Amino acid sequence: MKNITIQDIANEASVSKATVSRVLNNTSPVRPDKREAILEAIQRLGFKPNVVARSLAKGRSMTIGVLTQNIGSPFYDTISQGVIAGLGETGYSPIFADGQWQRGAEVEAIQALIGRRVDGLVLIGGDIPAEQLEELCRDLPTVVVARQLPSDHHHCIFTNNVDGGYCATRHLIENGHREIAIVRGIEHHPDAIDRYEGYKRALAEAGIELDPRLVLPGDFSAESGVSAIDDLSERGRTFTAVFAANDTTAFGVRLALYRRGLRVPEDVSIVGFDDQAEAAFMAPPLTTVRQPGREMGALASGSLLELIDGKPFESRPLLAELIERESVGRGPGA
Repeated sequence: MKNITIQDIANEASVSKATVSRVLNNTSPVRPDKREAILEAIQRLGFKPNVVARSLAKGRSMTIGVLTQNIGSPFYDTISQGVIAGLGETGYSPIFADGQWQRGAEVEAIQALIGRRVDGLVLIGGDIPAEQLEELCRDLPTVVVARQLPSDHHHCIFTNNVDGGYCATRHLIENGHREIAIVRGIEHHPDAIDRYEGYKRALAEAGIELDPRLVLPGDFSAESGVSAIDDLSERGRTFTAVFAANDTTAFGVRLALYRRGLRVPEDVSIVGFDDQAEAAFMAPPLTTVRQPGREMGALASGSLLELIDGKPFESRPLLAELIERESVGRGPGA
């Protein structure tokens, strides 16, 4: 089959090669009638642009490195879907790597992506120190998603996890709960730390003393939710509500309560975090704090492409919204 050239398209559309080039590269305005004629010619001839040649001409690889954490994690996968959607028809392709929630693995993954000559990086979550990320942001266009970093030199898109943890806990307090357990996320993870800070702030504001026996370790997994409830029950510590560090943990909490014959929300109320798709279909549907993951991913893609083109970046905090469903009932103090 003959390779279709720009000249072939120009002949078919009765325009110049330069006009075809402007349409293909979207470099300058072209009259609507000529643009339509060129697009129709492209479709008729079955032209497929040589992405490699175009990227070499631009001095770019036309690839974006995306470092996620634990491929298969519902929230991070939602952000990744947003990244893909944001790249859309831009001509850029994502290359994914998995940080596995381990700093060493993250560093190795970033080095591997840079070795692939990506034009920029989207880092979803992660635990690399802020100083290293600041240096990376100076060397290569980089956007960090779902993590708040302290400096203007970091390019971040995030929700305020302290506020989210505060809203979740306050909602339980407002419904009459005072014995509120929390199942934390990974101990050193910034999101887990911030959500715990929000939990403590809400308790302090309500005059409720923090009980260390109601603070359970977790790792954002369903298994840690099950283990936390089993531990509380075996120690005989009473509780009427649970704030889980994410929805996946909340699902484990729900299962453990069911196995012990405890009803939700009649006996124990639950609030999660993230509002992943399955949360609305838990029995009963889960009250949770929504992070707009897909929107965050799409914003990250668009912002990164602007950085690559030399445009300024402004960190964008997004609203963490409490989604009230049926997993919270009235507590003894209501």
